[in-house]
Amino acid sequence: MPGRVEASPNRELAAHLRLPLRFEANHGQTDPQVKFLARGHGYTLFLTRSEAVLVLGGGKTFSPRRPRASPTHAEPDGLPTVLRLTLEGAKPAPSIAGRGAMPGRSHYFIGNDPTTWHRNVPAYTRVEYQEVYPGVTLVYYGTQRQLEYDFILAPGADPAAIVLTFEGQSKLEVDGEGDLVLHTAHGAIRQHRPRVYQEANGTRQGVPARYVRKGPYQVGFQVAAYDPSRPLVIDPVLSYATYFGGSSGDDGAAIALDRSGNIYVLGITGSTDLPTAGPFQPTLAGGADIFVAKLTPDGSTLIYSTYLGGTGNDTAWSIAVDDAGHAHVSGFTDSTDFPTTPHAVQPANGGGFDAFVAKLSRDGSALRYSTYLGGSADDFGTGLVVDRHGRAYLTGSTASTDFPTTPGVVQPAFAGCTACDLGGDAFVAKLNRRGSALIYSTYLGGSDAEFPTSLAVDEEGHALVTGSTNSPDFPTTPEAVQPGFGGGSFDAFVAKLSRHGSALRFSTYLGGSGDDFGAWIAVDRRGRAHVTGSTVSTDFPTTPGALQQTNRGLSDAFVAKFNRSGSRLRYATYLGGSGDDFGLGIVVDRHGRAHVTGGTTSADFPLAQPIQPSFGGGVDAFVTELNPRGSHLRFSTYLGGSADDVGLGIGVDRHGRAHLTGFTNSTDFPTAHPIQPTLGGPPDAFIAAIAPAKKHAGHDEDDD
Repeated sequence: MPGRVEASPNRELAAHLRLPLRFEANHGQTDPQVKFLARGHGYTLFLTRSEAVLVLGGGKTFSPRRPRASPTHAEPDGLPTVLRLTLEGAKPAPSIAGRGAMPGRSHYFIGNDPTTWHRNVPAYTRVEYQEVYPGVTLVYYGTQRQLEYDFILAPGADPAAIVLTFEGQSKLEVDGEGDLVLHTAHGAIRQHRPRVYQEANGTRQGVPARYVRKGPYQVGFQVAAYDPSRPLVIDPVLSYATYFGGSSGDDGAAIALDRSGNIYVLGITGSTDLPTAGPFQPTLAGGADIFVAKLTPDGSTLIYSTYLGGTGNDTAWSIAVDDAGHAHVSGFTDSTDFPTTPHAVQPANGGGFDAFVAKLSRDGSALRYSTYLGGSADDFGTGLVVDRHGRAYLTGSTASTDFPTTPGVVQPAFAGCTACDLGGDAFVAKLNRRGSALIYSTYLGGSDAEFPTSLAVDEEGHALVTGSTNSPDFPTTPEAVQPGFGGGSFDAFVAKLSRHGSALRFSTYLGGSGDDFGAWIAVDRRGRAHVTGSTVSTDFPTTPGALQQTNRGLSDAFVAKFNRSGSRLRYATYLGGSGDDFGLGIVVDRHGRAHVTGGTTSADFPLAQPIQPSFGGGVDAFVTELNPRGSHLRFSTYLGGSADDVGLGIGVDRHGRAHLTGFTNSTDFPTAHPIQPTLGGPPDAFIAAIAPAKKHAGHDEDDD
């Protein structure tokens, strides 16, 4: 499986964090040494002929190599961390080319001198370095969250020739788990024990391998016996570690509340010493496990905390709690020994990454059920929700042409492009209460790629899903708000399925002429969908009387509310300032008011009765409450310190308090009555609760 650099330690749970990384060709927009550059969430990558330069912590520009006394030079506090990777003894100027041209072009109109502008800059899904060593190709690719790279060895090529030299870390070590750990000023970058494989008849066959030190700042690979007549793939897995309660990487991903107000937090951990209480799984099983924690309503006491995972990499995405207090969690895993239960829908991994759904007992000490869900290619579980009967609904993306579907569904066959770099369909599946059977399972998508990120279910059992698509033929319904693709590389989409998954009640694009990403969906008590995400479009379809009808920055968050039939927008508004703003989580309270969280770099983000009236620095989380018409802010505040802070998940209790989780790099993140008063990372997960806003007379009415 692909190696990955998790330069920003959150769930792969925000829409744009899952979208393909754009490798721009350098047409003069940066230093001439750079051939390609890519901007992910929290990192920038510059690729030159001779090195890869990874800038963590907000750096946006490339600096040519500077004389240094030692390759362990680390950036001073407060500055970005610059990590450089070179290949010792490699070809000095290998052929470098972009592959997999992406739709859309970038334009740089900076300053008032047109001669310095750069138009129609192409972008690609991957960059290939040919013959870096004899018979060895190096490929970079990834998502907004994850930078991935592979070494691909032709038959007869020598893996011992590959030697990686790192610069910019304060310390380099191979730990007891076989992971390569690079300690930097912005946290530990962990390169998991390499996975090496060969393919035969469409099946990947693993080859044992490990890192070996070649010098103080150099490592290579020791690979066991393999078939030299077939290609070999060496796949390092590089992750920017986070911290939550343990001494290694941890991250809060999603949050949910039960009827009593207890708080459930889902996240990812690489710590062997994460605090546990009454756990089903008391110890870390692999390189990255998920964790599930239940806290009292005031957040002061752990009711339970448990690991959940296998010996591979397990990623958390979504959590829901049924009326009986059982936590249901979803995500994806490449572990072949992820814990499943005897009567699971799918007890074994189908291949590569599979989605999973697991239901925990009320006290977190046992699994009620746990199942894989996937085919022979990669399948990623993203959105999860539970209906009032305790049945779980799951959405995600799949590249599998043999994903398990059921008869009579709206789309029984894969429609994506298996030969394309961005191939893949969405899927929507509904499980019975025991997790032993699929009530329905269907593909949902067009001829290119879909990236669903969130799922909701109304009182009648209709599943509603949102995400992003670049398919020009995504299935829409005749009375859709927007039946055609708006433009750019991606549009958001919103779809509502019938109770049995046999038809689309409505399905629509949502976007303008730029890129638009759907991130999270919620449904109110009247069955109306509320969606948040981010857009760079200046013509995103807003509605008259909405709070903010123009894009104030490069990227603004958006909030949209549909009528029940999906034929009309009750409101649609931008939400943001002059910087970058992105909506990542949304929930609707019993009064029909949307509460939104995400991240912003805007010093002029729209505020109302804020508990933090000024921008803290880097990226701040925000919490915003809109009235039911989307015309007025009841409450809006920054939440963050002087470094990066992002809100990822949000819930509202019966008292109107907003509970949220996310991650923070700030040593001065605002705390109150904390379980953990100081930063342990960076970054750390955070959990916060904010009291409801006072009502504004005349602004809180609904109109239907």
